[in-house]
Amino acid sequence: MVSEELRQKFLKFFEQRGHKIVASSSLLPADPSVLFTTAGMQQFSLYLSGKKDPIADFGSRHLVSCQKCFRTGDIEEIGDDTHHTFFEMLGNWSIGEDDKGYFKEGAIKYALEFLVDELKMDKSRFTITIFKGENNIAKDDEAAQIWLKNGIPAERIKEFGKEDNFWGPVSAVGPCGPSSEIHYDRGEEFGCGNEGCGPSCEFCKRFVEIWNLVFMQYYKNEKGEYELLPQTNIDTGIGFERLAALLQGKKSAYETDIFLAIIEKIEQTSGKNYEQNKKIFRIIADHARSSAFLLSEGVKPSNLGQGYILRRILRRVMRYGKLIDLKTGFLVPLMDLVIDKYESVYPPLKENKSIIKAGAEEEEQKFEKTLRSGLKKIEEMIELKH
Repeated sequence: MVSEELRQKFLKFFEQRGHKIVASSSLLPADPSVLFTTAGMQQFSLYLSGKKDPIADFGSRHLVSCQKCFRTGDIEEIGDDTHHTFFEMLGNWSIGEDDKGYFKEGAIKYALEFLVDELKMDKSRFTITIFKGENNIAKDDEAAQIWLKNGIPAERIKEFGKEDNFWGPVSAVGPCGPSSEIHYDRGEEFGCGNEGCGPSCEFCKRFVEIWNLVFMQYYKNEKGEYELLPQTNIDTGIGFERLAALLQGKKSAYETDIFLAIIEKIEQTSGKNYEQNKKIFRIIADHARSSAFLLSEGVKPSNLGQGYILRRILRRVMRYGKLIDLKTGFLVPLMDLVIDKYESVYPPLKENKSIIKAGAEEEEQKFEKTLRSGLKKIEEMIELKH
């Protein structure tokens, strides 16, 4: 199943079940306390906290979207099988209670129906995690019972604390709640062999988290206290790239149709082999994609805020390009491939194509100038010593 089909299949599935499709919001959020959009729920934060009515703006309490996201908190992990700076988040929401609303039972039912009935995934490979209770917040026994009722055996329902199974808020304050995650077992060949290996194993990537169901019941206030929300919400998120990799039988999204053309272009341009340079190829492909998206939304490389993050990403991709002998100018052709892949889904990429290319070219020239200057100083220092 190619990525375009998966994206549309998810949106259509929930649209047929009464959800309103909402377009992705910008990577640059309205909330000034965060630099980028890092989760699908950010554009719905005021609705989830009960401050705005979704009926007034969307005509429904049930929403579905494919959201552009950007994170650099785990940038050192880019190059492994599952991490990306830019990624897409598939999500469905039930905001507040009404006569057709759904909470834990409905969210779990829909998740299994989509994964098993629609995508034909093997239910016996699922391991579920639930919140075990912490900080005066009770264990989520209700979610555990619902999973049991839906055919997940007790031995494949694991309990974790706040770090793993309590989501949010995105900023210092906001809606949040316990979560239940669906992990897919990729098989023993991906495992560490340790007894008790399972979700969140620190030694291997055998279990891949594919869907996080957040049961939004709390609001974290300015004092750091968790108060009950005036309404309950469902907020879910699927890592689009991770799910695409599993459905295409690939170890990583970097080997799916999402990145295939970019990886092939890097091989062609560098004369190097992907299998022998996986981490470098993946970092370059990832950063080329995320840089193109940030440039398309008007971010310019600078030494402050969002611009500083973009500059770091661009400089990083250029630095790794040097390691496999990519010549100056290699980045723009990769961005062309990103634009070709996504322009039908995210039109600003096509509309701002010249801005994206000009921004990349300018930063690449500045990087080369800095590099030459640094090398000249090193040469001068060596001459002085002799």
